[in-house]
Amino acid sequence: MRQKTFRPYDQDSLLLMPPSLHDWVDPDGLPAFLSDLVDELDLAPFLAAHDEPRGMPPYHPRLMLKVLLYGYATGVTSSRKIEERLASDVGFMFLAGQARPDHKTIAEFRRRHLAAFEGLFLTALQLCQAAGLAKLGRVAIDGTKLKANASRHKAMSYGRMAEREVALAAEVAAILAEAEAVDAAEDARYGDARGDELPPELRRRETRLARIREAKAALEAEARERTGNPDAVPDAKAQRNFSDPESRIMLSKPDGWIYGYNPQIAVDAGHQVIVATTLSADPTDTAALPALVDQIETNTGRWPRKLLADAGYASDDNLAHLEERGIDAYVATRRDRHGAKAPVAPRGRIPARLSRRERMARKLTTKRGRAEYRRRKAIVEPVFGQTKEARGFRRFRLRGRAKVTAEWHLVCAVHNLGKLFRSGRGKASYGGNRTSRARHTASRTVILAVLRRVARDIDRLPPSISAFRSTVRRAFVLAAITDAAS
Repeated sequence: MRQKTFRPYDQDSLLLMPPSLHDWVDPDGLPAFLSDLVDELDLAPFLAAHDEPRGMPPYHPRLMLKVLLYGYATGVTSSRKIEERLASDVGFMFLAGQARPDHKTIAEFRRRHLAAFEGLFLTALQLCQAAGLAKLGRVAIDGTKLKANASRHKAMSYGRMAEREVALAAEVAAILAEAEAVDAAEDARYGDARGDELPPELRRRETRLARIREAKAALEAEARERTGNPDAVPDAKAQRNFSDPESRIMLSKPDGWIYGYNPQIAVDAGHQVIVATTLSADPTDTAALPALVDQIETNTGRWPRKLLADAGYASDDNLAHLEERGIDAYVATRRDRHGAKAPVAPRGRIPARLSRRERMARKLTTKRGRAEYRRRKAIVEPVFGQTKEARGFRRFRLRGRAKVTAEWHLVCAVHNLGKLFRSGRGKASYGGNRTSRARHTASRTVILAVLRRVARDIDRLPPSISAFRSTVRRAFVLAAITDAAS
């Protein structure tokens, strides 16, 4: 029986020449695209944060930004996971030039450059516009609930706060009274003695008491601001989270009740490019529409011709806002049950007495209105699916609304860069960066020239070392084949 012939396999084989990092990745792949793109970006906002000449030289922002973008693009957002990938993932190793920044450095870079991420989002959007991916003929808006970096077990209701405040205050008073009694007894026994450190039990209870009082005061301030009544008292069930006090409890369909934020996006229909985004801790979507629509014009220089939105944005004020800007809006005024029969399309002139909501409801019952609104789900909802499922971004890493907003801008920038990469128009939008590849090609040319000269010199050697001559010739042939293949 003949034995199957397998390809050669040897883990101990040595490389003829030192490998180039560019040989590790596909020149048309995502790591090479991000590397070329970041090399062309103006990193002045990132460089401005490094204005202290003293101290150890930090990693260059260009390196750190490439690694961070690739991490968010591939669903690796944890700084510790990124540190692991820098030692095992070829894409990360290529982008970092085999440097190994640790997780603290990566996390500090993300925190340090929060203000620059909004500019990065705008830059990514401008590149998409230059590539013809955002035409603003039809835009759909929607929101989603994303978990905050907060534990549900680190929260307390206003009613519970009042109970715990009284209990903890009593415990603190009892500990202080006990400490006074102990001090008096020790003073009587030892005289002047130093012992001014707080007991561990007192430190823990005082800290908890201070945090409860702070959260209680914040809830009371929110109630006064919301009602306009200086004597307003929060509802006993109103809650505050101690991990991220700016997050709010809200209902997420797949996860139930969570502490999180409500990011909003406006998506262009052509290639699902995000053209505007906001973020709030308000569980409802209604108040987000005006700022989101105005941001579209700020970011792109013009209003969309058509705008699609679900019933969460329906209000007379929002419809008036769209009407004033000349936008052909299709906003649902009520939530229809899945599979419900479509209403009969109206006929005749629109009655003059109808309110804006009634006119919009009538508009969406027409054949054209139903056809336009039907496209909303296919435009904006896949973007959230790509963010949550494909890239695995379901929880923010940072805490506080300002930091979370900056991180969301980073997520949206990565989404748009992904659309630019997959469109095949990326190099045309930013010109492409051929400098590093030119240097790589030049170095290979020099090596091949040296090998040719060595081969000619070897031919002049005596036949007694023919084995050495044949080894060098094989090396030259292998290098030439590798160069031709690359």
